[in-house]
Amino acid sequence: MFKNILFATAATGASDHAARVAFNIAENCNSHVTIFHVLGVPSRGFSQVVVDVKTREKVEVDGEYTAWVKEEIRTYYEKYLDKGLDCTIDVAVGVPAREILRRARAIKPDLVLIGGSTGSDEEVFYKKYAAGSTLQKVARSAPCPVLAVNRPAASFWGGVSNIVFGTDFSKTADRTFDFALKVARTMECELHVFHAVDINPVPGGTLLLSQDEIELKIREALKEIRKRYWPGLKTLKACSMDVCEGIPYFEIVKYARDKHADLIIMAHHSKKMVEENARFGGNVEQVIVRAGCPVLSMNK
Repeated sequence: MFKNILFATAATGASDHAARVAFNIAENCNSHVTIFHVLGVPSRGFSQVVVDVKTREKVEVDGEYTAWVKEEIRTYYEKYLDKGLDCTIDVAVGVPAREILRRARAIKPDLVLIGGSTGSDEEVFYKKYAAGSTLQKVARSAPCPVLAVNRPAASFWGGVSNIVFGTDFSKTADRTFDFALKVARTMECELHVFHAVDINPVPGGTLLLSQDEIELKIREALKEIRKRYWPGLKTLKACSMDVCEGIPYFEIVKYARDKHADLIIMAHHSKKMVEENARFGGNVEQVIVRAGCPVLSMNK
């Protein structure tokens, strides 16, 4: 299913969990993998002097330095590449998110795979509680699905038997469901459709909804799931539909854990993100940080 994978890596321990998933998928799907590393941001203008993302030292990027970095990356991932995987190692200079998106447009991958934290310039608090800014920007604008692996528990990708699809009933979520259905059919696994009725309290601590209103919204949501998704779900061997109330990203993570999910699939709403709050992430970013399995997002 994924025949062309773009694996964006810092070639450090921050990307190790994502690397394990990338190479496992490549081995299982007989995929071509482009291992892509951004050397650093130019110190000024179009200068070839960059601050190396690994060493933090200023270096002049030329053919010799680029060749050395590629060889370092090959050595770093030697235990995977020695298995005979079809891969290309590529490097670039620039802002990581911009260069990853540029490369994605150029090679047209079926999947962009990236770690939840780049380990580059994020504050300690932000690393711990939100997905890295590079991942956020890539997930919002990538021309294909983006698979994020943020935690060690999420890196043990094997046979996929359970997929959780989190929906908010948007048009983007409907298109994402079509993709989730395709994955479930291809991998012959169970697909669990889930919606969380948002009951986030207002700043003063008061619930926005009464219990009767919550129960009504749960019934309406179940009805909506059946109307939108049952025609596709009934073509699968196994599926389920569930709704509960709570903080959406907490409930999705809990539900995925209860279902022993190997993969979470969600829609990413770039246009709905409020700029001043984007840094702290929406539901997708928060699920990526907390989930014990890889999280795949689509933005169109």
